[in-house]
Amino acid sequence: MNKNNKLIEVATVFFKLGCIAFGGPAAHIAMMEDEIVQKRKWMDRQHFLDLMGATNLIPGPNSTEMVMHCGHERAGVIGLFVAGTCFVFPAVVITGILAWFYTSYGQLPEVVPFIFGIKPAVLAIIASAIVKLGKKALKSWEIGIIGILVLVISLLGVNEVLALLSAGVVGTLYFYSKSKLFTTSKSIVPILFLKAPTAIFIKLSSLKVFWTFLKVGAILYGSGYVLFAYLDAELVTKGWLTRPELIDAIAVGQFTPGPVLSTATFIGYQLAGFWGAVAATIGIFLPSFLFVLLLNPLVPKMRTSKVLSYFLDSVNIAAVSIMLSVLYVMSLDTLTDWKSIVIALLSVFMIFGVKKVNAMWIVLGGSILGYLLHFI
Repeated sequence: MNKNNKLIEVATVFFKLGCIAFGGPAAHIAMMEDEIVQKRKWMDRQHFLDLMGATNLIPGPNSTEMVMHCGHERAGVIGLFVAGTCFVFPAVVITGILAWFYTSYGQLPEVVPFIFGIKPAVLAIIASAIVKLGKKALKSWEIGIIGILVLVISLLGVNEVLALLSAGVVGTLYFYSKSKLFTTSKSIVPILFLKAPTAIFIKLSSLKVFWTFLKVGAILYGSGYVLFAYLDAELVTKGWLTRPELIDAIAVGQFTPGPVLSTATFIGYQLAGFWGAVAATIGIFLPSFLFVLLLNPLVPKMRTSKVLSYFLDSVNIAAVSIMLSVLYVMSLDTLTDWKSIVIALLSVFMIFGVKKVNAMWIVLGGSILGYLLHFI
């Protein structure tokens, strides 16, 4: 397959995922694993795990960054940018339309009946990915112990980045001391040269919006709740936005497909209209493109080093454990009545019983069933 065809394939795959990727980062990763590793075989499960583990250690929306990694694996640097752009595009467009609706009418359209069944269905998709990735990550009983410890401290509320780093360090020290092997590894630090456009015409207000969201995108770790804290400090305390407006914006990011960071598009529109939405969107996602561009070539080199391989293995099982923690918390929040339980059980049957059912059909089926059951 030539390069152009690969780019078209990357664009098609991730635009489709961007349209159906409900349920947060764990669900996005699960859908990606099904599409990229199992169905299309762009990479093996071990490399997917390595990328996932390493990506969890850098700022930004991890599932979106994994999309960029997958695009890079299939079609190089251009594939990275095509994949990331196509994945966030549906969420950005939907969020922009909702922002216009909110600005014009002062409220959001009623969407609860349409998304009622999506979260229970997504639980089954996440569970499927945990089983597949867990089998690959669980290389020894010692790795299993690390995974259990990370699961426990994650459920106790320990920051996920701290848990991942701790697992990596502890695992590296343990396996290194056990092997008694002294290895050396060469470190290659990529250098990125950026050429600025010759002229940029942007309103001052949009420039302020861009800078604000660029700062957030460069330092953001964690969930949508962490995003709320950052934006509260950057926007509400400056008087740019009221807290109820911020809550509405976060809600939009939660129930639209794709990354929750599409919230930035909604807020940017509120602050400075169309160009404000464009500036906020570019600002919050730009750091992720740059981080992945720097990180991607380093992951295979980490795997060739004995010591860094120990680190990756420990971080990988920790990442799977955190997915399991997310699944547990989401289940408690989601399975609150018989209707959601029925949808979840049917989704589990379709994935583990029938098998070979694409995640897209699980999401759409859950949505339709949720819509029908919502009115009972």
